[in-house]
Amino acid sequence: MRKNDNHAFVNQVLVCLLLTFGCGGALGLGAVWVRHQISVTAKSNRALQTSIAEVKRRLDATAAIVESEQSYDALTRRNAAWHLGLAPATDTQVVRVTEDPVMRLARRRDRNLFNDGFMPVTFRVARGN
Repeated sequence: MRKNDNHAFVNQVLVCLLLTFGCGGALGLGAVWVRHQISVTAKSNRALQTSIAEVKRRLDATAAIVESEQSYDALTRRNAAWHLGLAPATDTQVVRVTEDPVMRLARRRDRNLFNDGFMPVTFRVARGN
C-alpha cells in the first residue's frame, strides 16, 4: 500500500511539472509572438515615416517652385515672354482697408439680409353689394 501512495505522489509531481512546463512554454510562445507583432508594427511605422518624409520633401520642393514663380521678376518675365500686356497696379487702383476685414465682409454680406425680395402687399376691402 505504501508503494502505491508513493507512486501516486510521483504521478502528481510529474503532472504538476508537465503543467508548469506547458504553461511556461505557452507563455514563452506568447511572448515571442508579441515581440514579433511589435517588430512588424515598428517596421510598418518606419515605412510610413519614410513615405511621410518623402511627401513633405516633395511638398516643400513644390512650394519653393511656386514661390519662385510668384516673384515679381518671374511674373514680369512671363508677361514679356507671353506678350500679355499686363501692367502693375497703380496707387489709384489700390484700396487700403484699415478696419477689421472680417467685420467689414460680414456687414457687406448681411447688408441686404432683411430687404431682399421686399414686395409690398396690398389688401382690397370688399364692400357689400
